[in-house]
Amino acid sequence: MRLRHIEVFNAIMLTGSVSAAARTIHVTQPAVSRILQHAELQLGFALFQRVGGRLLPTVEAQTLYPHVERLFSQLDEVQRLSDNLRAGRSQGELRVLTVLAMSYEVLPRAMRLFRQKHPTLVVHHQALHSPQIVSSLVLQEADVGFVFSAAPHPALSAEALGAHPVVCVAPKGMLPARVLRSGQVTLAQLAGLPLIALDARDPLGMLLAHSTRDSDAGLEVVMTVQTYHVALALAHHAVGVTLIDACTAVSADPARVDVLPLAPAIGVPVQALRPTARPHSQTVRQFTRCMQQALQEVGVSPE
Repeated sequence: MRLRHIEVFNAIMLTGSVSAAARTIHVTQPAVSRILQHAELQLGFALFQRVGGRLLPTVEAQTLYPHVERLFSQLDEVQRLSDNLRAGRSQGELRVLTVLAMSYEVLPRAMRLFRQKHPTLVVHHQALHSPQIVSSLVLQEADVGFVFSAAPHPALSAEALGAHPVVCVAPKGMLPARVLRSGQVTLAQLAGLPLIALDARDPLGMLLAHSTRDSDAGLEVVMTVQTYHVALALAHHAVGVTLIDACTAVSADPARVDVLPLAPAIGVPVQALRPTARPHSQTVRQFTRCMQQALQEVGVSPE
């Protein structure tokens, strides 16, 4: 199939008719019909059947379509990257991405420090999941991103900023007094308590899932969540105990929950990611140092 064939095929799959597809891709209806016929002739099988005034995809078309969707997604990424390259960068702006856990306490602290040196520079921030941050940086839609334990990517450079400890957040009265007096908690001491677990696809969630499985502590998971602050909120409402990062735990209400470090300690790496195709500006380096200082303020130990 040629690219024009694929464009027409995709448009018909999305709209369900030749006329609507023609409007979508800004060509005439006869042109769409001719291109579709030519595509089917080259392929040697029909892509659509006309039923009740609409074109219904054949089994072959349904088999092809997921591959076409991926192709258009890649073409969209090429367009976004070319747009970003054409637009260039404004010297008076900085585009920063962080995972949600760093957006509540760490980022504001870093911004306070950064604005002391750059009071007129505008910072654009987005809180995203780690895969989204990697994708945006690869497409050069941001200058720097801050994540927990991201997988290496050839288009990105990674700088280790430290390791943040995992802590246990428990509703008041849920942990025994002797555990509170010890100042730390083990996984075995959480056995039998309702546990709010993190999504196993999350970097911290994956690490904790391996640790709890290896410990054979018999933890009772009652709920899984995707974001750390949701886990904290559920602990605030006495739904159960949770294991989260130290950055998020800074927002814990000491009147409602107890926060104890996990023993033995589990540390999760914090990284700054930057596109390798772009020179690392002094502004990005200075913001990264401010983020590192803010991370240390909330209990992340330096590398």
